[in-house]
Amino acid sequence: MTERPSSGIKVELDALPRSVDLVRSPDGAAAFTYLDERFLPYEERFETTSDWREIVRAIKTLAVRGAPAIGVAGAASLAVWASREGAKAAAGRGCAYDKDAFFELMGPVSDEVRSARPTAVNLMWAVDRMKRFAEQSAETLQSSWEIADAMFEEVLRMEEEDIASNRAIGAYGATLLDHDSNVLTHCNAGSLATVQYGTALGVVYAAAKQGKIARVYADETRPVGQGARLTTWELSKVGIPTTLICDNMAASLMAQGKIDAVIVGADCIAANGDTANKIGTYGVAVLSKHHDIPFYVAAPASTIDASLTDGSDIPIEQRDPSEVLAKPIEGVDVWNPAFDVTPAGLITAIVTDRGVFAPSEVVQALEW
Repeated sequence: MTERPSSGIKVELDALPRSVDLVRSPDGAAAFTYLDERFLPYEERFETTSDWREIVRAIKTLAVRGAPAIGVAGAASLAVWASREGAKAAAGRGCAYDKDAFFELMGPVSDEVRSARPTAVNLMWAVDRMKRFAEQSAETLQSSWEIADAMFEEVLRMEEEDIASNRAIGAYGATLLDHDSNVLTHCNAGSLATVQYGTALGVVYAAAKQGKIARVYADETRPVGQGARLTTWELSKVGIPTTLICDNMAASLMAQGKIDAVIVGADCIAANGDTANKIGTYGVAVLSKHHDIPFYVAAPASTIDASLTDGSDIPIEQRDPSEVLAKPIEGVDVWNPAFDVTPAGLITAIVTDRGVFAPSEVVQALEW
């Protein structure tokens, strides 16, 4: 799809790759294909694996990242396990039709997948959804092989739901922006963070088609550089004017009146609207408040965890110190949280696939 909005920007949405996808390998069993984001922006390397453990490793090492993409990858890892090891192991124990044995074997696998990235609630949501689906399927299906096939189809549904969800987020979010807006974003919440299209950048893409985007400013996003490596790559492929800045340059841009809105993604949203996102997001929100710039969070309803009262309940993943300091220095400790929590009071609105909500009302999205 190529559309030219009134601003003159040519938006090439067809240039966006599908980041993750569950496929059938030549032997008919499940396999997982993903764009390895560790090699971007200079190499587009797609990998395919038939080992569920490799999918978990891809999640842990940020080869696959972004809450919605991680969720689908987690669901896919269970489908791959079921297709290749789960049903086969049950049959090997002489119980191909003993569904209790299949679920007994699935339990530890599910736990390992859930623990791969502890902050991204979409991962837990997706694994729990797959487990419930498999258990419901077992009520009518006869063997573990049939359950595995049903799980494969469920992941495909999740993929299409994710794309539709992103499109809805984009449509809702675009209504919040004025014509020719300059938008600042932090980390990468685009097509690379989802199956395809994106959350925060989904808003940008939808708005750009309406002539509402003049330029996107992308924070580099230390220490791994998701903004520098991923957001800039993605926006350049689509054709949206982009300026990369160091994280400590955002305040100067805002002071000069060059930012009209900030749009970020989310990995977990608590019941009161407190939001966990990539480390550094909190600081951007504070700057936005000071400069009276709207600060929007874009995420699917599956990112909301109503069981968490507020941001203090959100578990924050601690990453390897080598991401910050390649070689240790004697006597120097490294603190490397992957996320920080932005208080609801700093968030103008939360854009979901079910509408735009005030942070204090975001749990209403779950009732839709």
